[in-house]
Amino acid sequence: MTFRCPTCKNPLPDRKGKDKKAQNARKFFPFCCERCKLVDMGAWLDADYRIPVINADEEAED
Repeated sequence: MTFRCPTCKNPLPDRKGKDKKAQNARKFFPFCCERCKLVDMGAWLDADYRIPVINADEEAED
């Protein structure tokens, strides 16, 4: 199964190995690198991502 980085959409390297690429893949999973991990964190902190919430008042009107 091939995983893709949620930030840049590049395929992730195989995590089953002892080489440096595999170690980095495990370290930053599900991201491909530290940069993509930080870009995603910045998006959360800037409120670019939002979790939808249903207000009780709106639900009562229905």
